[in-house]
Amino acid sequence: MRLIPKEVESLWTLFTAPTIWAVHFLVCYVGAAVFCAKRNALGLDFITVRSGIGIVTVIALLAILGSGWLAWRQWGFGTHEPPHDEPSHHDRNRFQGFATLLLCALSFVAVIFTAMPAAIITECNP
Repeated sequence: MRLIPKEVESLWTLFTAPTIWAVHFLVCYVGAAVFCAKRNALGLDFITVRSGIGIVTVIALLAILGSGWLAWRQWGFGTHEPPHDEPSHHDRNRFQGFATLLLCALSFVAVIFTAMPAAIITECNP
């Protein structure tokens, strides 16, 4: 029994991890910018914003890991070595899974680098 059916492995899965990273990027940077511009009106402190960025980062990383697991499953759990260059449905599916897995790895690192300023910066500069 599978938790997630094989039918979800389509061309759309290729864009899942970069989309998660882009949304994470926007939430982190727009959230921090709004807080720094309106910090007196919001009634929050920067620790709350940093905690929110941390929570959003963990959620994004878990979602990318889930997408990576789907890609790894589509690739055949690593049993089919590249290159997947034959003109067959099987090789196209394996190539898409491998490419998606690589995009997941890149997006995972990008999410970490996006969240790093929140771990280093302790306050907004006026």
